[in-house]
Amino acid sequence: MKYDTLIRQALIIDGSNTPGYVADVGLLAGRIESIGDLSAAVAEHHLEAAGRVLAPGFIDVHTHDDTVVIRQPQMLPKLSQGVTTVIVGNCGISAAPVSLRGDPPDPMNLLGRRDAFAYPRFTDYRQAVENAQPAVNVAALIGHTALRSNHLDDLYRTASPAEIAAMRAQLKESLEAGALGLSTGLAYASAFNAETDEVLQLSEELTAFGAVYTTHLRSEFEPVLEAMDEAFLIGRHAQAPVIISHLKCAGAGNWGRSPQLLASLEHAANTHPVGCDCYPYAASSSTLDLKQVTDAFPITITWSTPHPSMGGRDLQDIAAEWGVSLLDAARRLQPAGAVYYGMDETDVRRILAHPLSMVGSDGLPEDPFPHPRLWGAFPRVLGHFSRDVGLFPLYTAVHKMTGLSAARFGLSERGQIREGHWADLVLFDPLRVRDVADFKAPQRAAEGIEGVWVNGVLSYHDGQANGQRPGRFLARSGDLRGGFSSL
Repeated sequence: MKYDTLIRQALIIDGSNTPGYVADVGLLAGRIESIGDLSAAVAEHHLEAAGRVLAPGFIDVHTHDDTVVIRQPQMLPKLSQGVTTVIVGNCGISAAPVSLRGDPPDPMNLLGRRDAFAYPRFTDYRQAVENAQPAVNVAALIGHTALRSNHLDDLYRTASPAEIAAMRAQLKESLEAGALGLSTGLAYASAFNAETDEVLQLSEELTAFGAVYTTHLRSEFEPVLEAMDEAFLIGRHAQAPVIISHLKCAGAGNWGRSPQLLASLEHAANTHPVGCDCYPYAASSSTLDLKQVTDAFPITITWSTPHPSMGGRDLQDIAAEWGVSLLDAARRLQPAGAVYYGMDETDVRRILAHPLSMVGSDGLPEDPFPHPRLWGAFPRVLGHFSRDVGLFPLYTAVHKMTGLSAARFGLSERGQIREGHWADLVLFDPLRVRDVADFKAPQRAAEGIEGVWVNGVLSYHDGQANGQRPGRFLARSGDLRGGFSSL
């Protein structure tokens, strides 16, 4: 047999959370055709991979790439770190279905300006992704705040029965068109006043589809356990799997509470499919929230509409320069974005190492001075946390980015290196892979990522994208409740 591509003598870490083995891999027509001793085989393209790891392409389960996959389809920040699939629509904000009355409300403005929201139906968005032919695969959640913006004239209240019915109709239509599920961002002011019952009613649309419920909790600060209980209540009501977005102990007063959060997650997992994602940094990033302004830890401004020159500067320095309080400086900067150094490293490591956690970048591609997770999250787990710190074996690190993620989101025939699966693959040097992006220079490609194949097409090689864009829209496939296993 002649293969399209033959990768020889790689250490295959297949995504199943088991140690690797050395073998050859033959790719044909976009899929993994053969694994084993293929020394007698011929192929159009050969790649000698001795001493390198071949893993499934990384699945970024927590992104805000909704509009950038269409407007900047090269997707270099993700492709360069080995990501082959992005899941968009997180934290209650999605590009579709959206019909704006004016400028996008906070935090929908994280996805771009008004003209970026051109998809009144989910099918419009799906078609736009397919037309754009991005370099990576795209799967999508439906944002609760996006639905609210379509039907509520005032986002600072709970929805009426008629408004909930209208939102449910849009959600159902989107699920029928292949959306993965519903996401909420209940911590944000534009959704905070939505009563639990509003979300409960919306979540009922998930039941028939076996779709997933993901949530940026109502609070990640002191009431975080109560917020987790609310999430689990919604999931049980809808018989829907629950994924808690970027699980963390936010705020200095919350540091050290990760054992409590993980115990709550484990307890829920005994009777219901639940999990979480997290990013491998002790700093968060979002819009500038007055409720989070504090002198307990540093805050860096990443962008400001009225004062764009303040991007990349410390809020405390800006306040001192202006001769005003931190809060007054923050008010003057809004709308704006910020990095909050509000987490404890021990909590980050404990959550990242937990068997129920997946890796997601939560990167903000529209940010002119982004958090380095946009470019570095996945190699940071491989290099810093697995190899250098020894937090978990390399095969567990890969599993948290691939097999576990594909199972939870129902991405069939992806996330593992198996014959017949789609050839989403990343080749990296386990001794050299590392994140280079940092908080001073955040837009830098990782080192040690030597090859990335998307649907069998080599798209990134030796530190360079080659212009190939073989990504596809991935519709939900089947009931997602089967992708979760208890501890």
